[in-house]
Amino acid sequence: MLHSKTRWHSPAADPIAVEELARSLSISPLLSSLLVTRGLGTAADALQFMDGGAEDRHDPFLLKGMAEAVPRIKKALQEEEHILVYGDYDADGVSSTALMIYLLRYLGASFDIYIPHRSNEGYGLHNHALDWAVQQGVSLVITVDTGISAYHQIAYATELGIDVIVTDHHEPPELLPEAFALINPKLPDCPYPFKGLAGVGVAYKLAEAMLGDEVPEEWSEIAAIGTVADLMPLLGENRSLVRRGLSSMRHSPFPGIRALLDVSAVTMSTVSAVNIAFGMAPRINASGRLDHAGRAVALLTTTNSGEAEQLAGELDLLNKERQLVVERIVMEATAKFEQQTAEGTLPDIIVLADQGWNVGVVGIVASKLLDRYYRPVIILDVHPETGMCKGSARSIPGLDIYAALSSCAGLMDHFGGHPAAAGMSLHRDKLEDFAAALNEFAASVLQPEHFMPVTAADGETAISDLTLQAALDLDRLAPFGMANPLPKFIVRGAAVKETRKMGQDGKHLKLVLQQGKHTIEAVAFGKGALAQLLPGGTMVDVLAELSVNEWNGSRKPQLMLQDLAVPNAQLLDLRGTADAVKQAATLKELLLQYSSGTSFSAAAVFHNSRMTPLNQLKGMSLWVYDENAGISVLNQGQAETGEGKVSLLCLLDMPDTPEQLDAVLAAFPQAENIALLHSIRDGRDRLQIPTRDHFKSLYKLLASIAAVATPEHEVLLRLSRQSSLSVRMLGKMLEVFEELEFIKRSNGTITFVTQPAAKSLTASRHFVRLGETAEMEQYFMESSLSELQEWMLSRRLGAS
Repeated sequence: MLHSKTRWHSPAADPIAVEELARSLSISPLLSSLLVTRGLGTAADALQFMDGGAEDRHDPFLLKGMAEAVPRIKKALQEEEHILVYGDYDADGVSSTALMIYLLRYLGASFDIYIPHRSNEGYGLHNHALDWAVQQGVSLVITVDTGISAYHQIAYATELGIDVIVTDHHEPPELLPEAFALINPKLPDCPYPFKGLAGVGVAYKLAEAMLGDEVPEEWSEIAAIGTVADLMPLLGENRSLVRRGLSSMRHSPFPGIRALLDVSAVTMSTVSAVNIAFGMAPRINASGRLDHAGRAVALLTTTNSGEAEQLAGELDLLNKERQLVVERIVMEATAKFEQQTAEGTLPDIIVLADQGWNVGVVGIVASKLLDRYYRPVIILDVHPETGMCKGSARSIPGLDIYAALSSCAGLMDHFGGHPAAAGMSLHRDKLEDFAAALNEFAASVLQPEHFMPVTAADGETAISDLTLQAALDLDRLAPFGMANPLPKFIVRGAAVKETRKMGQDGKHLKLVLQQGKHTIEAVAFGKGALAQLLPGGTMVDVLAELSVNEWNGSRKPQLMLQDLAVPNAQLLDLRGTADAVKQAATLKELLLQYSSGTSFSAAAVFHNSRMTPLNQLKGMSLWVYDENAGISVLNQGQAETGEGKVSLLCLLDMPDTPEQLDAVLAAFPQAENIALLHSIRDGRDRLQIPTRDHFKSLYKLLASIAAVATPEHEVLLRLSRQSSLSVRMLGKMLEVFEELEFIKRSNGTITFVTQPAAKSLTASRHFVRLGETAEMEQYFMESSLSELQEWMLSRRLGAS
């Protein structure tokens, strides 16, 4: 049994509405169902969403502040003022800066750019940068993707004689800066109808206000990158902007974008929003995380192909380095957190800080810890000399992290962000109070259900509905991203037909799933370890995205697995594994990832004679086979089995007798997974199911070998030479003869009884026991998994 990592939730679409929409638009029921469940149940709404139109684009002068900003910029152009574009170091900030560069180049302006260094300076507008701007002769600053919280810094700029136009999209604070113009759709009194613009989206609207219909179409490529990278909702105007950007990107005139697509291994002709999110954006962000974002700006604005290829290669290497840095910090942060909570409960909000945690990647680390613990997470880097902490937060849907930070604003020097993500700085002396205040706020907001991760699906469907045409139809809903995710489908009761690992070191998993006559391939990246848990015939439920797999000119539908579950108890066939203890520990860690927040327990049963060190089985209850009691506990302190309900039961060794097996099954009647890890006994040493012919032949041999008292070892040696049976089998048969008084044992010798009383073999307890033990051994050593599973089920029913 495998529990899904998250709880799957899918809305039930009104079948009448689905049928009506499918009929009126001549679309498939699957596509119609998706549109209905996403609130697009009318033909007009559905067509508007799928095909777009002018209604998605709004007049830029509806943005408050735009009417003041445009004349001020035109005045600067006329009077040849020197302008400073002040940006940010993430992909949205880089894109916004690049877009303003293209605009000011187009307008023939005199300008400079300034992006703060993430580690050395941190987020936002800085006074020392304004001092530098004065020295450069700047009289107008245009901020992009930043500035809405810079009250004091903009006041300082005013003192210096610099006008500031703020273009931003972050949540505005209560105290707004007194800038020349504030352009932010989230301002309380801004009438702009679409509030979800990215920073680069606001910059694009400024370009529209300056140029009208003359905005070059290719600039939408820059806007698309920042919008997708900053996880803005791909609805309304964003959807239109990203769609246009992707269309232009497929034949992009920008050397930097072409080079970035190339190092990201993205095919230009099929570039999608998903490619931006997982290919281009991480490389752009790597520049600001580990170096300076100016390198990424240079890439997006260069006109030289050679320079573009060099810069794209540098960003690719930085991204690889970033991945290694993240991996190290995740390990350190996880160890630190588990040490802190070893004896206690998990806090509502996890706050971790340490030196040497690169401030450029702490947001990624926070995301990874959130995935592991499903709690809001704040990770901070501590400066060793000043004690200042800079960090990033990532939150779960139940908690607005910006609101949480606002509740303890007095403890921080600076903070800003969104409900799902934020950044902050504070002194380490305030860390304890900071964590306490955040958890106090969280305790008043979060309920137990908020800590149960839920994945929204778009419906339950059958494999027969997941056709190539259905996969192609889904493209009409693209681009996919925030607020318009790739459709996810639940398929229940599919049989695993084939299982194999793929990729380097077998890191990835490929399955063929079957329902009736219909099959489909399914790929799960990073889940190769699950192959051993999913043999052919396993019934699974899967949560997956539908895609098109193109290979050698052929196209077919393919599922990209996001999560899976095995709803029934499993018998895991790992017989003959080289290191049973190591394999048991590996299985425990693997299944723990699929415990879905439920209590997880594991047990191992083995022979008392096992010499292998057991330290890898830490946290498991340990049991040994017992000749009298069947099994007995080895580590009494860890013997709690929850009335036999264990997530994993590992049989490191095969039981010696059916009674021992029955004792195991009786002790763990609700085991979700039983792993067979025993070695395979050499065929020459196995028992055979006894027959009358076996005993008839042995009787004749004994008559000649043991007519007089003969040492037992000599009898066994001579019998083994004259018989095809193993010494172990012969020893068991001698026990039967002794019980029936056909032989006598005395002082290590055996004597054949010449005229024994007539007795039936079936009257011997040892004969019956030998038959049952041989049958058990045959199942454990030779039978198929399905045969063994059926036989053990019959034993389990008998044991219960």
